[in-house]
Amino acid sequence: MTSTATAAVLRGTNQPFELAQVTLDDPRPDEVLVRVVASGVCGTDLGVQAGHIPFPLPGVLGHEGAGVVEAVGSAVTSVQPGDHVLLTFTSCGVCRNCRSAHPAYCVEFLPRNLLGGERADGSSTLSENGTDLHGHFFAQSSFANLVLADERGVTKVDPAVDLSLLAPLGCGIQTGAGAVLNVLKPEPGSVLAVFGAGPVGLAAVMAAALSPATCIIVMDLVDSRLELARELGATDVVNSGNTDAAQALMELTGGQGVTHALETTGSVRVAETAASVLAPLGKLGLIGAPAAGSTMSLDVNFMLNGRQILGITEGDSNPQLFLPALVDLVQQGRFPLEKMITRYSFRDINEAAAAAKSGSVLKPVLHFEDLV
Repeated sequence: MTSTATAAVLRGTNQPFELAQVTLDDPRPDEVLVRVVASGVCGTDLGVQAGHIPFPLPGVLGHEGAGVVEAVGSAVTSVQPGDHVLLTFTSCGVCRNCRSAHPAYCVEFLPRNLLGGERADGSSTLSENGTDLHGHFFAQSSFANLVLADERGVTKVDPAVDLSLLAPLGCGIQTGAGAVLNVLKPEPGSVLAVFGAGPVGLAAVMAAALSPATCIIVMDLVDSRLELARELGATDVVNSGNTDAAQALMELTGGQGVTHALETTGSVRVAETAASVLAPLGKLGLIGAPAAGSTMSLDVNFMLNGRQILGITEGDSNPQLFLPALVDLVQQGRFPLEKMITRYSFRDINEAAAAAKSGSVLKPVLHFEDLV
C-alpha cells in the first residue's frame, strides 16, 4: 500500500521549490518509512538548484532529515515504528571501504547519494500523478513530510532530544565535526586553521574546541561570523577580506605555520593559501567542493617535508556511531548547535533557501508541524 506525502518538488535548474502531493513506494525489505519532523537546508541542495550538481530533475531534494519511524521493511533490524531517528547518507555496505568502517568512501557513494535520483536498481521511490519523480537524494529526499530511507542511512536517537535541533547533524555538521575528530585529530598543542565560517567550518570549530588543539584560527569575510566563531571556541579570527590570510597566519604562529588546516569554502585559491601555511608534517583537509575539474597548484618540494593534503567526505563518519556521540555532546551543552540554526516552516522553503544563499542565515532548518 503506497503513501501520500507533501514534498517540495524542484522542477528545474534555478526554479523555486514547489509544494506538491507525491506518492511514495512501499518500503523495500531494507527501507524505512519516516515521518519527517525537520530537515536542514544544506549547500548541496542549493548546488543542485543552481545547476552546479548534475542531479536529474524534476525531483525532491533534502538530506538532513530527522523524524519518527512509521514502518520498516521486512529485513530492517536497527529501528522499529515509533523510534526517533536522524537521516544521513547511504552506502553499499559490502565494498572494502564500507566493510572497514569508512562508508563515506563507499565506491558507490556518488550514484547512491548524489547523482542517481533513484534506487541502486534503477527504480523510483517517488511519483507524481502516475509519473516517476527523481528522489532518493542521499537515500532520503527529506524535503517532504514522509520519506523512504535506506536502513544504512538511519540512526536511532534518544526520543527526549529535540529532533528539530538535531536535523543538521545528518550532513553539514557531521562533515565539519568529523573532519576534525575523525580525520585531522589534532594533538596536544596543535594549531588548527579553519578557512570559512559557514555551517561546516563552525561545526569544525566546535569540534576543535573539544580537542587538545591549543590554537584555533578562523578566517572569513564576514565579521558577524567571526564573532560567532569566537563564541564557539576560536582563539583567533582573521577577516581575510581586509587582511592577507597567509601573512596573518604566519604572524600568529611565529612564522612556523599551522599543524592542521581545513578548507571549507570550495575556493581553489583559498585551498592553495591553506596549503602554503602548513608547517612540516602539517595536514590540510579539503571539504569545500569547487567546480568539477578544478585543480590547485602545489610546490612539490614544499610538500616533501611530510605535509599532507586529504580529501574529506561526510567527515569520514560512521553515522551509527558518530551521530549518537554528537547528540550526546549537544545534550551536554558541549556542542552548541543551536547558535547556528534559524527555524522556518516547511511552507517557507524558498525563503529559507534564499536566506542561506545570501548568507544572512547560517543553517536554516525546516519544520513540518503544520503538515502533520
